[in-house]
Amino acid sequence: MPRPGPRVNEKSKDFFGSMKRLIKNLKPWKWVMMMALVLAMISAILALIAPNRLSDFTDVITKGLQPNTEKLTEVATRISNQFSNNMDQKMATILSNPEISVEDKLTLQETLSNLSGQDSQEEMGKQLLSLPDSILLEMLEEITIDGKVITKQDQLACIKLMTSFSTSSTDATVLLKQFDQLPSTIYNLVKPKIDMDEVKYYVVFLASLYVISAIFSYIQNFSMSTVSNYFARNLRTRISHKINVLPLKYFDTHETGDVLSRVTNDVDTIAQNLNQSLATLVTSITLFIGSVIMMFVTNWVMAITAILSSFIGFSLMFTILGKSQKYFSQRQTQLGELNGYIEEMYSGHNVVKAYNGGREAKETFQTLNAKLYESNRKSQFLSGLMHPIMNFIGNFGYVAVCIVGALLVMNHHISFGVIVAFTIYVRLFTNPLTQIAQAMTSLQSTAAASERVFEFLEEAEMSNQKEIHKQLDREKVKGEIEFQHVKFGYDSSRTIIKDFSAKVKPGQKIAIVGPTGAGKTTMVNLLMKFYEITEGDIFIDGISTKELSRENIHELFCMVLQDTWLFEGSILDNIKFNKENVTKEEVWEACKVVGVDHFIKTLPGGLNSTISDTDTISQGQKQLLTIARGMIENAPFLILDEATSNVDTRTEELVQKAMDKLTEGKTSFIIAHRLSTIKNADLILVMKDGNIIETGNHEELMKQKGFYAELYNSQFEL
Repeated sequence: MPRPGPRVNEKSKDFFGSMKRLIKNLKPWKWVMMMALVLAMISAILALIAPNRLSDFTDVITKGLQPNTEKLTEVATRISNQFSNNMDQKMATILSNPEISVEDKLTLQETLSNLSGQDSQEEMGKQLLSLPDSILLEMLEEITIDGKVITKQDQLACIKLMTSFSTSSTDATVLLKQFDQLPSTIYNLVKPKIDMDEVKYYVVFLASLYVISAIFSYIQNFSMSTVSNYFARNLRTRISHKINVLPLKYFDTHETGDVLSRVTNDVDTIAQNLNQSLATLVTSITLFIGSVIMMFVTNWVMAITAILSSFIGFSLMFTILGKSQKYFSQRQTQLGELNGYIEEMYSGHNVVKAYNGGREAKETFQTLNAKLYESNRKSQFLSGLMHPIMNFIGNFGYVAVCIVGALLVMNHHISFGVIVAFTIYVRLFTNPLTQIAQAMTSLQSTAAASERVFEFLEEAEMSNQKEIHKQLDREKVKGEIEFQHVKFGYDSSRTIIKDFSAKVKPGQKIAIVGPTGAGKTTMVNLLMKFYEITEGDIFIDGISTKELSRENIHELFCMVLQDTWLFEGSILDNIKFNKENVTKEEVWEACKVVGVDHFIKTLPGGLNSTISDTDTISQGQKQLLTIARGMIENAPFLILDEATSNVDTRTEELVQKAMDKLTEGKTSFIIAHRLSTIKNADLILVMKDGNIIETGNHEELMKQKGFYAELYNSQFEL
């Protein structure tokens, strides 16, 4: 049996028409598919929401790791205001306070006189802070912030430490160490503190978001997988049914490999791409559009940076893709040529060896292999660049976002969390473009495959048999057949049977002879209703075959063909094929009659030995087994189409005797090129160019010295 050849990445002749037809056939699962696609879209939207929330979460963490500068400013303001509020009253109190030394009071008066000529707030602050601690403590009062009491001593220590902040080293480590020296009452107010309530909120929110997205994604994948598998099963069921109702003409005009490819490869392509590509396309489009919108909503400068940096890489990628496509097409074509040549050489291996054609075969193979190597090398090299280019696009986008984001953070236009969000948006923006391109390619393959499958499913079927109610009982059939002016052609331009008329009496043995192409096998196919008659009619026991169902006609006939066929199973099952209530003894008797019993005895399991059509059994042995199968069928009509062509002369004589016994009381048709096998036929029909040119038995035809006599005598000429 020919095997399907390699599939070329073909495109559909009518992409939109094919997809429309595919969607129409998917109608029984439309609600499941719609649910899956909606869930895919929602899952993508949730994935787009997550970066913004993650940005806010990052800002909460970042803020919690830094000192509370707002609270520190509030403390400093409250302390500094005490130096400007009620200053005259405080000076009078200090000067009248006996606990303050005269020296400190004189220092205060001198400082106040110096301040009267100062306009600089900074200089005034420095001179005030240079006052003795006893004076400064009297100028301060206890203050309360957020329920925390800050003593005058702590305020004074804070003032002096804050002054050192501006005068000491700017090194971050030194500043943080000085910051840790703040009094505990003030340090507890301004120390770094992460808001755990907000952290819990964002953790729960993001976790819920990702879990829901994963659940939706799982349901979507499960739904699409279910739909694709059920649809594939439905297609295979329809194809299986279609094969049984297609006329034989279809299989005569189409290669077996092409039919198998439609049944297997094309259906698998549709199922796989439906499962993967459709949801991926919806998700990718949603992510692509959504990421662009979210980037511009977050920050337009960063959005333009991310998009431009990505498109620089994509322009390079599409340029390479355009150049590599022709090499991929060449590779597929040349792969098909090479595989075809290999199959041809191996199938004709004996001929190649017999004619010493090995050297020429190798040279041709080397030429084809070299072409394939070159196309494969170039296509693989260029396609191999895709992964590093995609990495470059992603990394280049990250770098651009980080650089521009750092500049914006320095100028206080955005927070650090925005950079985190944009690094995710860059990935969400670049990945969908590749996935969309891959999904569109897959949909092209899906359209092409569905086109081939639906072409097969829409092929013209055999005529309808719903109106046929007549039936012949095989146990009561007399065995009379009449052909009345039968005409037949595969098409209007080629007529095979031009005008065939013959009448066969019950129990007669009819031989049909003639040169190759005379129409012998075609007549048998018309009798079996494998083909519909163009004109004329065929009658079985006076009933037209047009009024009988094909199944009814088939059960009336037993056929033994030139082309043998055995399925994988025991010899017993092969001979009993589709026949119930047959004993092992009856099978063994049939084997003895045709002379295949000796061969069966040599097998380890006898009749229970497992064989198949591919086993190393000679054609003659296979033919004998199929003849035994025909004997078991025991139908009222018998058709032997070159049934003894694969057996030797001695076996042919044995089979001929078996056939004589088999045809007793049955109407039989024998097609043979070995005219010696049909000498005892009751009636010989000599055909040529679709017509009967001579009729009679062997002796009568030989006396006529016509076409039959010429054919018969040619067997013995050297």
